[in-house]
Amino acid sequence: MTNETLQASREWWSQRWLELLDSYRFKKRLERGRNYARQGNVLSIDFQGAKVLARVQGSEAEPYKVSLSLDSFNEEQWNYIVETMSQKAIFAAKLLAGEMPQNIEEVFTSNGLSLFPFTLADVHSRCSCPDKANPCKHIAAVYYQLGDRFSEDPFVLFQLRGRTKEQIISDLRQLRSVNTEVPEVETSELKEPTSQNQHTNIDSFWQYHESLEPSLVVITPSTSETVLDVLGAIPLAKEEENLASLTASDVVMKYLDTLYKDVSQKAMLSAMKVGES
Repeated sequence: MTNETLQASREWWSQRWLELLDSYRFKKRLERGRNYARQGNVLSIDFQGAKVLARVQGSEAEPYKVSLSLDSFNEEQWNYIVETMSQKAIFAAKLLAGEMPQNIEEVFTSNGLSLFPFTLADVHSRCSCPDKANPCKHIAAVYYQLGDRFSEDPFVLFQLRGRTKEQIISDLRQLRSVNTEVPEVETSELKEPTSQNQHTNIDSFWQYHESLEPSLVVITPSTSETVLDVLGAIPLAKEEENLASLTASDVVMKYLDTLYKDVSQKAMLSAMKVGES
């Protein structure tokens, strides 16, 4: 796999992490670190809280010990972050599905924070090798391996900031359940309704006065008509068309294809008008 293909296959958040390495001026050192990562010299990567502990096999018989960490957010900062996440249904849905929302950084910047480190100086790393340069090739190898870990599990990046996947999902679910909790009904409202009250309840049953989340709005066909009612008669024998070489199935599929394109275009135009209003 070429470097270009490998780069294109990585998730965007993983690529953002590796862009830090691209800003490092000693490219040959990075190349050696990349080779170490590809050749399996990174023997293990473990988390101790928010700190990464790794063992990298170098030229010596004993593997070198590498540690890496970011500045963790405190409890109050994480509470604000998760609360902001929960307020966006699409953020909560994607994170609960194990995906990283494209504009997740907005959550952090709106709270005066940054998910990604700005420079390598924001990453605290150490290696037991005699090389005094930082990052050395062993640290660089761990960087690349972490990039792959981020692609597999974006929550690893959150863990570097001090919150595990389990903690974030648990907090999100709790906040989402509180935000969507049905209000308690007064005891007086539980009495047997009169026929007049019952009629009123039915009339207002499908009314919803809260604002809708645009990303969750789904357009469905009217229940008063079937699909066949909407399509109308299928022209199986139009005289103006040469149907001698077409089967009945071909004619139907051709007709449905035309309808689909027409409906899709009208739906797009309708959606654009709604968005502009």
